[in-house]
Amino acid sequence: METERLVIRPWRRDEGPRLLDILSREEVMKWLGDGPPVLLKTLGEAHARIDRYNNERNDPPLGMWAVERKEDGLAVGTVLLLTLPNDEHGEVEIGWHLHPDSWGHGYATEAARAVLAHGFAAGLPEIIAVAHLDNDASINVMRKLGMTDHGVVRKWYDEPSRCFVITAEDYAKSP
Repeated sequence: METERLVIRPWRRDEGPRLLDILSREEVMKWLGDGPPVLLKTLGEAHARIDRYNNERNDPPLGMWAVERKEDGLAVGTVLLLTLPNDEHGEVEIGWHLHPDSWGHGYATEAARAVLAHGFAAGLPEIIAVAHLDNDASINVMRKLGMTDHGVVRKWYDEPSRCFVITAEDYAKSP
């Protein structure tokens, strides 16, 4: 997938140091999953994560992809489309996490728009985004994407989450 400024593609093993740099940061990992953040510690762990992103979680249209900045080829982070944990009906989640050096440039919104288009083109009826209650940056991205706020849920994760949803029909109507 491509946007004006980004290429969304599989992570490459030679990008292990960059992924390690992203996923070893408390300021990134505190927003992912339940409980205390689990930071990556070694390049081997980063390579294993890349292998998992590219193999175990690659079930089109679902996947986890690197977000590459076209101007210099740098992987600024990850965007994903996955079945939510503890799903009841195959609910699909969109998500993103970027290196702090890439925050505030609109990359998350731009990459997520491309992934929404990808998911809906493949026939998904709706896509959900969830965030920790105090993750204002991600909640703002969800709003920019035109997602509808469904409030606080205690459904897919142990901790309460803020839930936003967009349907294929609403996406088709969005500018």
